[in-house]
Amino acid sequence: MKNIIIFGAPGSGKGTYSDEIVAKYNMGHISTGDVLRGEIKNGTELGNIAKGYIDNGQLIPDELMIDILAKTYDALGEGKGVIFDGFPRTIAQAEALKKMLAERNHDMGMMIELVVDEETLMARLLNRAKEQGRADDNEETIKKRFDVYHNQTAPLADWFEKEGLRHTFTWKGSKEQMLSDIFEAIEKENN
Repeated sequence: MKNIIIFGAPGSGKGTYSDEIVAKYNMGHISTGDVLRGEIKNGTELGNIAKGYIDNGQLIPDELMIDILAKTYDALGEGKGVIFDGFPRTIAQAEALKKMLAERNHDMGMMIELVVDEETLMARLLNRAKEQGRADDNEETIKKRFDVYHNQTAPLADWFEKEGLRHTFTWKGSKEQMLSDIFEAIEKENN
């Protein structure tokens, strides 16, 4: 099974679709947020270094993030493919991930881009805030996250296009249809 990078704006369904893909194809799942929280909670050396950056309001350097991802990736075992959820977010991170995988004689596989209009994204995130009590999902913060996505992360889609890895899926109102289209693309890539 090829590796998959799931890509999209906040609220586009990256976690939801990752869970569905993992369940159907028995893949590994690396969510950078979950990995970081786990490293910090377990008090690992990498987790303690990452915590120092987070506690000072700084972004974790790409090299440290790649070290943490490499450790997690290696622990998953060979051959079943992995979904990367929340990483890479910049071209530098994509190039570092490509290099890390190449060192293991693996490649990035494919990128699944989830395209959802901003009105739908805003409604989803505000609803999630009500359901889960997430303080980071208020309208002002969401707009800032959209700006960061458009300015820093969205340009990465063109990088994936040039690498021949980009597969785009546009929300048309049905999770089932979106999943069906995604599964079809995964199966085509893996034949």
